[in-house]
Amino acid sequence: MDFQVVVLAGGTSKKLVPLVSKEVPKALLPVANRPVISYVLELLEQSNLKDLIVVVEGEESAFRVGGWISAAFVDRLHIEVATVPEDVGTAGALRAIAPHLTASDILVVSGDLVCDVPPGAVAAVHRRHDAVVTAMLCSAPVSGPSESGSSGGKDKVKKPSRCDVLGLDPTKQFLLHVAAGTEVEKDVRIQKSILRAVGQMEIRADLMDAHLYAFKSAVLLEVLDQKENFQSLKQDVLPYLVRTQLRSEVLANTSLQAEEKGNEKVSSQSNRVILSQLLANASTPSFHELYAMGPDGSACVRKRTHKCCVYIASKNKYCARLNSIQAFSDINRDVVGEANHLSGYSFSAQNNIIHPSAELGSKTTVGPHCMLGEGSQMGDKCSVKRSVVGRHCRIGSNVKIVNAVVMNHVTIGDGCSIQGSVICSNVQLQERVVLKDCQVGAGYVVTAGSEQKGESLAKREKSPSI
Repeated sequence: MDFQVVVLAGGTSKKLVPLVSKEVPKALLPVANRPVISYVLELLEQSNLKDLIVVVEGEESAFRVGGWISAAFVDRLHIEVATVPEDVGTAGALRAIAPHLTASDILVVSGDLVCDVPPGAVAAVHRRHDAVVTAMLCSAPVSGPSESGSSGGKDKVKKPSRCDVLGLDPTKQFLLHVAAGTEVEKDVRIQKSILRAVGQMEIRADLMDAHLYAFKSAVLLEVLDQKENFQSLKQDVLPYLVRTQLRSEVLANTSLQAEEKGNEKVSSQSNRVILSQLLANASTPSFHELYAMGPDGSACVRKRTHKCCVYIASKNKYCARLNSIQAFSDINRDVVGEANHLSGYSFSAQNNIIHPSAELGSKTTVGPHCMLGEGSQMGDKCSVKRSVVGRHCRIGSNVKIVNAVVMNHVTIGDGCSIQGSVICSNVQLQERVVLKDCQVGAGYVVTAGSEQKGESLAKREKSPSI
């Protein structure tokens, strides 16, 4: 296929504190007791894309991610781990490794993507249309991404709902407008030139940019070189390419012209309504070719255009990104629940996974859509529902765990109740602790009898001595 594949693995994302740390970067956060990056690496392997660059932010994170990859994918994939500075952004990460991007086309995948959509399908659409960029879109989560990264917390102020607002042509092949993370209540402004050229645009707020892109390498590298202030592929590079697709001379070493003064305003009430009637001849070539020929159909002075395409995953496919604490919890439940085909495990007749080495006490129940990891032990009269419990945990008697993720080497005392929470590795919960909608960072000790709701509990970073 001659695509060069880049996996953007991130580093220690601030959105995921206290789940991430120097010891556990984002790429190694567990989903069903496997590092999240393993899902996208296996997806690429299944598509026979085995020559990869994995980009990690920060030297310590890169060392840990590289070490895990070397052990897990030895003799399976050829992976070069590239280290870039922290917080450079996705565009900055690609800019940093630009000398290594030598193929004609590049497939860029987020390392936090958990899905079953074959990347080869995106690459095929990209090649078929000779596009400069092809973005994969999938159905947006019903609940929407969490703004605070937590399902609970002290901040009860409801923030405006945000989503990706996307404009598609009638054939749903071309991306005409993109506004990432737009407030639903806000009006949408559309370029008149795009609207005039295509004749009809469908505004969608029910699709999510999955952060899986195919780029024409020469175009991407030129944009990254010319636009040094661009930090994000989703927020900067993609909107820029979409904006300039009918005046592609900006990609030929010329400065960006001022945005067209004319914008068409679409009210929020009519976001899903057709903006104008379809042009008469719908069976002609794409609007890019028609626009390039000019109003009289003459090709003597062709305008330069480029194509921004989309691949829309079918609704029966699973696609989610681990980019918030809420998403971490949701994806863990999904992968041992409705999307358990992604887990790589064989489920029991009770529709759960209990490792053969795990030990259960008398009258302890582990319900459907649950996982109990290797070497973990549970006392008597415990109950686990819709939860993932990691490896080598020690859980006392009369413990209730519901809608929770418990990582490795966690000790839970008798009589504890854990609901809607994430408990990181090496945490100790003493007796009769009650947690609801909490996150507990690695190595933290919660004292006996504590009751916490909507809290983020973590060790304080030690200040450097002077």
